[in-house]
Amino acid sequence: MKFVDEFRDPQRVKQWVQAIQEITTQPWTIMEVCGGQTHSIIKHGLDQLLPESINLIHGPGCPVCVTPIAYIDKALSIAQEEDVILCSFGDMLRVPGSQDDLLSLKSLGADIRIVYSPLDALVLAEQNPDKKIVFFAVGFETTAPTCAMAVYQAKQRGLTNFYMLACHVRVPPVMQALLDAPDNTVQGFLGAGHVCSIMGYHEYPPISAQYQIPIVVTGFEPVDILQGLFLCIQQLERGEASVENQYKRVVTEQGNLPAQQLMKEVYQVLDRQWRGLGNIAQSGFALSDEYAAWNAEMHFSVADIQSNESRECRSGEILKGLIKPAQCPAFNTRCTPEHPLGATMVSSEGACAAYYHYRRYQND
Repeated sequence: MKFVDEFRDPQRVKQWVQAIQEITTQPWTIMEVCGGQTHSIIKHGLDQLLPESINLIHGPGCPVCVTPIAYIDKALSIAQEEDVILCSFGDMLRVPGSQDDLLSLKSLGADIRIVYSPLDALVLAEQNPDKKIVFFAVGFETTAPTCAMAVYQAKQRGLTNFYMLACHVRVPPVMQALLDAPDNTVQGFLGAGHVCSIMGYHEYPPISAQYQIPIVVTGFEPVDILQGLFLCIQQLERGEASVENQYKRVVTEQGNLPAQQLMKEVYQVLDRQWRGLGNIAQSGFALSDEYAAWNAEMHFSVADIQSNESRECRSGEILKGLIKPAQCPAFNTRCTPEHPLGATMVSSEGACAAYYHYRRYQND
């Protein structure tokens, strides 16, 4: 397949691995921010091809994983309303809330539906005028524009039975929060390519300059990741700190300006709780006052729901890159995809799920 196969070519992989080996003279710890990159690294065993001195740690780049448990509980509360059809992406249904998950609630009769786009929920709203259609919107800047378009279209069409439970998060603030943490070990970042396809990377140079850390915007295929690592390690070895764009075939510095403009109209930026990470300033998107009529939190009066996370689940440490999934005592014992303790074992982009599928019989 054009533009895919060449980025999985074994010969090119060998060449980049050799190039990394040749320039590496000391230990470096590099974090990939995106869950898609995490899965590619573990699936293809890329970390095992690198010099032992290169430590890849997995960041909070899985949107399902960082959705705070309170929002799962809000979705559960809304879904139990008799006149509600709650819609979401499939990987949200198994994420545990305080007491239950959406899939279990669905098995008890709640009308919970998996959709592939928030625009599908708009169609349901048009087809079911006697029902309240709620879309549970999570994700980084990658999915935020499509969800913004759904609310924008609802307003344009005068759909008064469509609502959005919005819990979008922003990447740059969490990168800064990780770097500010006293236990931080990150020395370089692989930037999330899909997020940057929307937002560009103009927000990254101030972070790189303030913390003197290289940031390399990187794609998702094996050759992408190895090339991104090479560029990051090359900067570290030279004592440099700047932003580079490995993913030039997709990402530009300014990003998708129409998408950004739509987000600016529909959302407001605010502080956001992250599952396992706590409150991070200016790290979330919520519906703006102009779109308050479509805000599910306000309509269903669930804004004040508070929840406590599992004490046994160590996903917070995993999302900070402090431990690897296999270092959690519950991994592959009390915590599996069928009976997860936390979201990192459920999501298709979760680090625990990646280790479970590809390395659960291997000691890390």
